[in-house]
Amino acid sequence: MIGSTSWDPKSWRRHTAAQSPLWPDLEHLSRVEDELSVKPPLVFAGEARRLTQQLAHAAHGKAFLLQAGDCAESFTDSSADAIRDKLKIILQMAVALTYASGVPVVKVGRIAGQFAKPRSDNYEERDGVRLDAFRGHIVNDEAFTESSRRPNPDRLIEAYHQSVATLNLLRAFTTGGFAALTRVHAWNQEFVTNSPQGKRYEVLADEIDRALAFMRACGVDLDQDHGLSSVDFFTSHEALILPYEQALTRRDSLTGDWYDCSAHMLWIGDRTRQIDGAHVEFLRGVSNPLGLKIGPSTSVEDLRRLTSILNPDNVPGRLTLISRMGRDRVSEMLSPLVEALRRDGAEVLWTCDPMHGNTFKARGGQKTRRFDDVLTEVAQFFAVHQSLGTWPSGLHVELTGDNVTECLGGGDQLVEDDLDINYTSICDPRLNASQSLDMAFHVSEFLQSAVTSRGARSL
Repeated sequence: MIGSTSWDPKSWRRHTAAQSPLWPDLEHLSRVEDELSVKPPLVFAGEARRLTQQLAHAAHGKAFLLQAGDCAESFTDSSADAIRDKLKIILQMAVALTYASGVPVVKVGRIAGQFAKPRSDNYEERDGVRLDAFRGHIVNDEAFTESSRRPNPDRLIEAYHQSVATLNLLRAFTTGGFAALTRVHAWNQEFVTNSPQGKRYEVLADEIDRALAFMRACGVDLDQDHGLSSVDFFTSHEALILPYEQALTRRDSLTGDWYDCSAHMLWIGDRTRQIDGAHVEFLRGVSNPLGLKIGPSTSVEDLRRLTSILNPDNVPGRLTLISRMGRDRVSEMLSPLVEALRRDGAEVLWTCDPMHGNTFKARGGQKTRRFDDVLTEVAQFFAVHQSLGTWPSGLHVELTGDNVTECLGGGDQLVEDDLDINYTSICDPRLNASQSLDMAFHVSEFLQSAVTSRGARSL
């Protein structure tokens, strides 16, 4: 059992919860928590254990984690088409990464629960009017009015029901033929054919095509084989709103362990990783695989302490460290952390979030990111691991299947004047469909080099 005898699902309440909304009616919040606590779980303990097993392979260089999805999900953008298109992009990226690396890609969405966002300030002020900051649709609304910005516990119930609907669709799509390898490869061929930037990836696409032709020639029915027509797809979100997380925590009847059944995987953000804080206290006791965001302010000593608290038994696949340093800080900041845990023999996955450290405001005031900055951080992340002889275990990106204009550059060569065309994120800028695939093919090249280097070292 992960949690010690001093832990229970409520023990986090004895600690300070950073980034906690200022709920105006605590009795209302308590009633909502009681209602959520008797609802069916969104995911199951056995599914979370299966994800831990797959992540253990990634920790040992036998798989690669792709964790991707919205910055913050919206209550108003939950159509079947939007969910399908997001899944489609993640599947397309996974096929390219799988072929390049020669190892399975573990697919984890930032979806079906990613409704909350941390904020730099508890309040936002416009023209002398001061209101609560927008913290995601699970807490309040982005409209700048007093009623919209007031934290509303009923939104936790709405988040639960939207997550149920999203999970139903995801399970249907991933097991009903939509995720079949042949379909996903056809989508990638279309990208390569139609995108000016995509043409540079024709060689990889052709190699995948020949591999599929070989499998058919060997008698493999690509459309009927279950392993090629369905995929494992897991959900994750930042465990920010602890009353929601506690209410959906259940004790597993098979093992007796506690699981947060709001998602398969939960992560702690860079702003809530206080060693004595409520978020670390809560998540140390649940048996889900966990993520931990690692920013430039993370010291070696703090990381060692957090690793020992969150993964005291050093279980492979239990803890994923998500580096978010910024393009100019990766080499300097990441190397000492990786080296320290390597010497300690810590069983962790190292993944790269190249988005959050590269955000800036454009001339018009919109938050944006440059594709080249994002790609540079990924390249530096791989270079650090190659220099240390460690395995780069995964990629963590914010993206959408829509053709938004939120990040600059990429194959479409978006510039600042394009941001107003289709900027729909309610929080941070996301890669669009074309930029996401462009990123996947670039990372495929980095992965091929990592696999080659690992093979050379083993000789």
